[in-house]
Amino acid sequence: MMINIPQVKVGIVAVSRDCFPESLSVNRRKALIDAYEKKYDVQDIYECPICIVESEIHMLQALEDIKKAGCNALAVYLGNFGPEIAETLLAKNFDGPVMYIAAAEESGDNLVQGRGDAYCGMLNASYNLKLRNVRAYIPEYPVGTAEECADMIHEFLPVARAVIGLRSLKIISFGPRPLNFLACNAPIKQLYNLGVEIEENSELDLFEAFHKHAGDERIPDVVKDMEKELGAGNKKPEILAKLAQYELTLLDWVEAHKGCCEYVAIAGKCWPAFQTQFGFVPCYVNSRLTGRGIPVSCEVDIYGALSEFIGTCVSQDAVTLLDINNSVPADLYKEEIEGKFPYGLRETFMGFHCGNTCSRKLSFCEMKYQLIMARALPEEVTQGTLEGDIIPGDITFYRLQSTADCRLRAYVAQGEVLPAATKSFGGVGIFAIPEMGRFYRHVLIEKNYPHHGAVAFGHFGKALYEVFKYIGVEVEEIGFNQPKGMRYPGENPFS
Repeated sequence: MMINIPQVKVGIVAVSRDCFPESLSVNRRKALIDAYEKKYDVQDIYECPICIVESEIHMLQALEDIKKAGCNALAVYLGNFGPEIAETLLAKNFDGPVMYIAAAEESGDNLVQGRGDAYCGMLNASYNLKLRNVRAYIPEYPVGTAEECADMIHEFLPVARAVIGLRSLKIISFGPRPLNFLACNAPIKQLYNLGVEIEENSELDLFEAFHKHAGDERIPDVVKDMEKELGAGNKKPEILAKLAQYELTLLDWVEAHKGCCEYVAIAGKCWPAFQTQFGFVPCYVNSRLTGRGIPVSCEVDIYGALSEFIGTCVSQDAVTLLDINNSVPADLYKEEIEGKFPYGLRETFMGFHCGNTCSRKLSFCEMKYQLIMARALPEEVTQGTLEGDIIPGDITFYRLQSTADCRLRAYVAQGEVLPAATKSFGGVGIFAIPEMGRFYRHVLIEKNYPHHGAVAFGHFGKALYEVFKYIGVEVEEIGFNQPKGMRYPGENPFS
């Protein structure tokens, strides 16, 4: 069960210009509601029955009604041309994400009294939204039949869920980033611009809280749950009690420090001193919390945690955070990929982290020790990773980042994890993204992104792209894996 994400209820408010038949908006709204209820969950929406909005007074009445109904998102439906002032004041005065859609004409036999001109009205609506500096979601083609508009509202849900979540999110971090991790810099100004709260704590604060949980009576139950999850992969049973103690420490910290926010993500410390002082690595606990909807990023990656939370809201599923880690060896490519999948060698790479990926997103899993850390430390203090190959299937690789000079930037790339054995260690998978080589050079390197990327399990590029636009990322700052023949601005035309 995914916790820690909003439930969206969209209030549908129809508008009408007073020189057009109000019945057009009334009947078209009814058809829209009927179409939605036939295909989707009726609890997602609320039909505002009080009025068709023609004036500012109607606008206030509609807002009051949907507020009482518990709506936290709004769909403004142009059943006809629409009143450009009142309909955009709806968005200005509503405290939540808003979308605009418009009714298509139904029949060539009814284009006199039955013509609504919402196709034209949508232009005026968008113009007035810009005049008022009001952000709204407008679908790629926002004019449609009742069934098409119902689909548009359903596609709005993940966008709205992420926007609502960000407005009541607190990111809790522990410790500064490890040495030589300047790439995961986190200017906090843009967090505040997004409405996100940040609470930065010392590792000593966490260490103290952990020790206070020694002997916690809940530890045995958490250990049992871990044993059930790990099954035959429980290769380090002696470390489970400490991991359970740490999990309870984090969960109690979240409840005690959530404050005025509803949702939480954690940016945790995991090295270099964590292992020697706590006596384990936190990877498995991170995986468990992320699997329940509380993202935990590695290496105090604050914008990584933020990105994970956005993906959790959009996908309503566990996400993970991975290093864009290593190239696929040519011999492995020839053995496992060439001729079997439509990707060249440079379109593949390995995504890896020590063991923070949720168990249900791994083809198999085992509790192990962290090999890289164990090269310099006693093996017994590096236990706690959840290792295994990541499940094959569709993925979206993405990240939201603030640059060092506090500009928001993002990327989105869809691809897949291939059903090929990695022959490696950690939580790892062979990823394939069309034109990855060019994307790697002209987005990830050119735009100075860190090595951490968030992974959502499925193709969610469309929704993530709209989320980034809605929260204020300039379109030219949203990178994607451009197809062959579409040149990046910095790409050498002679290469």
